[in-house]
Amino acid sequence: MLDMTTTGAGLNGFRILGTGRYLPQNKVTSAQIDQRLNWPEGTVAARFGLTSRHVAGAGESTSEMAAAAARDALQAAGREASDLDLIIGGCGVMEQAIPSTAVLVQDRLGLGRSGIAAFDVNATCLGFVQAMDVAAMYIAMGRARHVLVFASDIASVGLDWNVPDTACIFGDGAAAVVLGIGEAGILASRMETYGEGRGACVLAGGGTGYASLPPAAQASALYFQMDGPQAWRHAARRLPRFTARLLDSAGVEMSDIACIIPHQASGGALDHGLARLGLPAEKVVRTYTECGNQIASSIPNALHHAVAAGRLQRGDLALLIGTSAGLSIGGMVVRY
Repeated sequence: MLDMTTTGAGLNGFRILGTGRYLPQNKVTSAQIDQRLNWPEGTVAARFGLTSRHVAGAGESTSEMAAAAARDALQAAGREASDLDLIIGGCGVMEQAIPSTAVLVQDRLGLGRSGIAAFDVNATCLGFVQAMDVAAMYIAMGRARHVLVFASDIASVGLDWNVPDTACIFGDGAAAVVLGIGEAGILASRMETYGEGRGACVLAGGGTGYASLPPAAQASALYFQMDGPQAWRHAARRLPRFTARLLDSAGVEMSDIACIIPHQASGGALDHGLARLGLPAEKVVRTYTECGNQIASSIPNALHHAVAAGRLQRGDLALLIGTSAGLSIGGMVVRY
C-alpha cells in the first residue's frame, strides 16, 4: 500500500489562530430521551454514557450554525471575515446537494460578492481533519494566508427512533478554526480507507442513487443506518498500527502529546479505544457525554474545548484521530 502520510516542513508554516463552536439552544437530557422511548429513567445514561445532547431547531440550519461558529473563531483569532482567502467545509452531511455548504457559509458571513474560494471536503466524520489538511497545504504553498475550516452537522434529522441504539447517541452542533501563517503546523497527517466496510455506516438518500431505489426503500434511505459492531471490528484491528505509523511519521512518542482529541463516536468506542491503544485517559478530551456524537463536528468541538479549557497551550502537540464511514481511519499530529 502506498504510504499516504504527509510529513516534513512543507506543512509547518501555519498556526491555529482561533477556534469557535456553536451548540443549538435546545438541550435534550438523557432523562428526556428515556421518556421518549418509554424507558426507565437512567437507562440512556447507563447504556450509552450520555447525559445530554443538543438538537437544532428552527433557524438553526447547518450553514447558520457553521457561520456562528466561524464568527466565534474569527473573533478569537482577532480577524475579520474579509481577511479570509479561503473557506473549506468539512461537514459529515451537507445542508443540500448543490451548492456546497461552504458557499452558503461564505454568503452568511457577508462575503457573497467577495470571490473568495469556498468548497467542501466530504469524508463524513473525518471531514474536518481532511479539510484542515487541505487548508494547511494551501497555506504552505503560499496560495492562502487565512483559511476558515468548519464542520457542522444536524444528525437529528436523519435518525430512525425505531433503532434507538443508533438514534440515542447523536447530537447536533458546529465548530470552526481560523488558520493563518505561523511557525506551528502539521507534523504528520494520515488517512486509510477500507471500502470493504462501506456497509457499516450508510445514508443512502440524498444522492443520485436515491431515484433508482424501489419506492418501498426510499423512505428508509433517508435515515442513517449503522452497524456499530461491524464498524468497530473494522476499526479496532487497524487502529493500533495506524496510530503507531502516524506517530512514527511525526517523529514523536505518545508521551510527547499534550492532548488526544478523538472523534466522539460513542462512550463505548472511546472507552474501548483507550484500552486497545493504551492511551493515557488524562490526556483524552471528551465531549461526548454532554454533546453526543456530532459527526464531523465532534473533533473540532473537542479541539475548541481543549483550547478554551486551557488543556492545549501554545507549542503543545495534539493528536487528532478518528474513524468515519467508508470505512476510513484518519488523524494528524498538530502543533498548536
